[in-house]
Amino acid sequence: MEAPAAAHDDQAESPSHPTPASTTSPVSSSSSSSSAFELTVNSPDEMRELGRRLAGQLRAGDLVMLTGELGAGKTTLTRGLGEGLGVRGAVTSPTFVIARVHPSLGDGPPLVHVDAYRLGGGLDDMEDLDLDVSLPESVIVVEWGEGKVEELTDDRLHLLIHRSVGTVPSRGTAPGSPDTDEVRHVTLTGVGERWATVDLSAV
Repeated sequence: MEAPAAAHDDQAESPSHPTPASTTSPVSSSSSSSSAFELTVNSPDEMRELGRRLAGQLRAGDLVMLTGELGAGKTTLTRGLGEGLGVRGAVTSPTFVIARVHPSLGDGPPLVHVDAYRLGGGLDDMEDLDLDVSLPESVIVVEWGEGKVEELTDDRLHLLIHRSVGTVPSRGTAPGSPDTDEVRHVTLTGVGERWATVDLSAV
């Protein structure tokens, strides 16, 4: 399941003393089969903790798509997912492979971590990964998956991570205030019947 991929960096990791994500708000959806929720993440620790909490909502057969520019925090969030799911091996950016499988250390589902950064087409370009075969028994997380893996299933959770680039903290910022260069705005959108009854605000 391994193939070359481009090297790229994601949000830097901080010492692991996570604090809760600070700002949340519901987003109305015009479709009865989808729901969305927005929150603000102030640091890599909080992004990782978001992944840990989100893992509690996941089960075998779930597809999670992560969208965000380089350095937005996609791999940091996936690292938290892996910790929350209790899988084997350190979750790192799939720099030299397209997909990496992390088996469960318990009785939970394995985590399949996919980097579709260099895959320009849709699901046809990912046939060799056999994601359709892995999905029923795994949690599949795809970075850069938008427009490429939606055909896998009608049910998916899409996380859009927006990074405010170039923002400088104002003079007189109180000690302990979040560094605005690390602030991320995350929109979680659940699509399909699987997510229609899931309260994303509880993540």
